[in-house]
Amino acid sequence: MLSESADARMKAHEGWMREALRAARDAQARDEVPIGACVVVGQEMVAVSGNRTRTDCDPTAHAEIIALRGAARKIGNYRLSEAIVYSTIEPCAMCAGALIQARVKLLVYGAQDDRAGAVHTHFQICSSDQLNHRVEVIEGVLESECRELMQEFFRARRQSSEVGDQKSISSDF
Repeated sequence: MLSESADARMKAHEGWMREALRAARDAQARDEVPIGACVVVGQEMVAVSGNRTRTDCDPTAHAEIIALRGAARKIGNYRLSEAIVYSTIEPCAMCAGALIQARVKLLVYGAQDDRAGAVHTHFQICSSDQLNHRVEVIEGVLESECRELMQEFFRARRQSSEVGDQKSISSDF
């Protein structure tokens, strides 16, 4: 059983993850892969975003990158050493590298990404001894909700590609 303080921290993590899930749903409404991220410093959300790769025609416009950029601008410093980043899905290598470069204190994510996850699934970027910063990681917060959102999205994509001539997006979700 969790202590009262640990239980309160977990409820706070779940609350912020719900903000990331809202951003993921907004991204899905724009026909983006439904991944959301938010950056929290203290008790304040300083940035939130969903994926915008298709919207912006930018391969780097992942939710985590956009949220980190927004947080750095708001704080006025590219070093986010007191920041907690919430991501609905385990970050890819690019996003995990950005967490290192920003010196993020803590990453909290929902579901693992068996194909491209670079935090625990592959590479262990956030805990690598080869790099000059380590990011503490908590995984599995609202995992089933985060995973289900991705699964629904890709299930719908597969069904629509079977019906029409749309290009299919492959995923392990």
